[in-house]
Amino acid sequence: MPKGKTAQPQKKSKLRKRGPQTAQQTIPYREMHRDGICRISEDYYTKTIEYEDINYAVASTEDQGIIFDGYCGFLNYFDATLPYQLSFINHRSRPESRYSVNIPPQDDQYNSVRDEYTGMLKGQIAKSNNGIVRSKYITFGIHAAGIQTARPRLERVEANILSNYGKLGVQARPLSGKERLALLHSQLRPGSREPFRFSWDMIPRTGMGTKDFIAPDSFDFRQARLFRVGTTWGAASYMQIMASELSDKLLAELLELDMEMTITMHIQTVDQSKAIKQIKAKISDIDKMKVEEQKKAVRAGYDMDILPPDLVTYSKDAAAMLADLQSRNERLFLLTFLVVNTANTRQQLENDLFTVAGIMQTYNCFLRRLDFQQEQGYMSSLALGYNGIEIHRGMTTSSTAIFVPFMTRELRMGGEAVYYGQNALSHNVIMADRKKLKAPNGLYHKGTGNPRKTQARAPIAAQTDGRRKRWTGTENLKKDFGNSSDLPPVFLLFVRGRFRTTQAPECPFRKQERSFATFYTNRLQNSMRKGAAA
Repeated sequence: MPKGKTAQPQKKSKLRKRGPQTAQQTIPYREMHRDGICRISEDYYTKTIEYEDINYAVASTEDQGIIFDGYCGFLNYFDATLPYQLSFINHRSRPESRYSVNIPPQDDQYNSVRDEYTGMLKGQIAKSNNGIVRSKYITFGIHAAGIQTARPRLERVEANILSNYGKLGVQARPLSGKERLALLHSQLRPGSREPFRFSWDMIPRTGMGTKDFIAPDSFDFRQARLFRVGTTWGAASYMQIMASELSDKLLAELLELDMEMTITMHIQTVDQSKAIKQIKAKISDIDKMKVEEQKKAVRAGYDMDILPPDLVTYSKDAAAMLADLQSRNERLFLLTFLVVNTANTRQQLENDLFTVAGIMQTYNCFLRRLDFQQEQGYMSSLALGYNGIEIHRGMTTSSTAIFVPFMTRELRMGGEAVYYGQNALSHNVIMADRKKLKAPNGLYHKGTGNPRKTQARAPIAAQTDGRRKRWTGTENLKKDFGNSSDLPPVFLLFVRGRFRTTQAPECPFRKQERSFATFYTNRLQNSMRKGAAA
């Protein structure tokens, strides 16, 4: 070594883990199978089930208690080896919306009537709930050595979950691989109206993978508190629970908001023996702290029974939780509550976040932004079963079940369904085909100020049972109901100026809804006949 030079220590080059370089690499799954099984990591496989709503908000207090107890039992089914994710997605309706109008034109002179009625229906559907569609999913996963081992286990768990939902009266169905990709496509392209175009035979023809069909144009996670997907702004946050008691209205109020939002609850069950052991260890630590505080009190010369308020509160809470786990049918869960908001502009996003934070503060909870974790938060909100956020809150079964995912059941029937108004709670349209119901009857309430004589001819205006050959009472129908304003739009559409005695047998609505208004029992029929005879 030359004189005057000292040996410089060689710096070891640290190999940095290379992050995702493309939009496809950002999406945290490896393979999607046709049957809906998705491989998230080397040995972790998940499936997704979509479920419908039931009537909880309008149920009586007793029925709500029954539903709540049943939901607690549903949560207790999942053990420590079966993590799951609850997803609640609010998004704008797209062209392939579930609401459809099935009134095709016919070769007659009544197509103008059909066009007017179809236009009215499409207008009501577009205005219903401002175009917000609410979907609910549960994603569960297991660890297995391979797909051959994971498939039968996932199918067994899926059957048990569907059975438990059936006990609650909830309609549920598993999603196929294509349906899961369509769901991811809608989540990764917020605000987009582009339909999802994909089929399994396109993969070998195009040479692309499943991620290529669902990935957006770009991701931008350079900002600490915001992110961008294409031209859409987004923010990932988590809910900090500070309340000692929660309300079952919190989740319902969040889902009723008129904004595009995804609420995700990642739940991991803690083994019962480990949970009891951990709580006992905490109680021992609290008792040790009590003894130290009492020693300080003796040395200071004041009463040793005077303890810090926080220490007394922690001691009571830990003892109550231990009693719940040991004596009641309670389990311990680790809950991660995430909220992802998206909007077209940054100002609109800030307004949405302010609204969500205001609702949470009402229940003594706080919306905290995931600083420098926007990418992990956004990917954890996808219905994949992947959780990249290590922020947990210990909750018992009853505390977790307080986030009841049920509000009111929607009445949406396909085929020759008829518009009957809007749901007062969800503000979605009511489309029903009464011929498919168990009791295809209805009731018409006559308004005040009209003659007291029973008006019996309107309910039978469109009755076509194959035995009635002649139309009766059309003129009385026009006279009694032609100027009424409290009738459903279906009546007004055909009564006001469109009924003729000769046209009634060919009325298009008789073909559309064959049992429009058979509203009365035998006793009511007799009273109607007596009123007409009078």
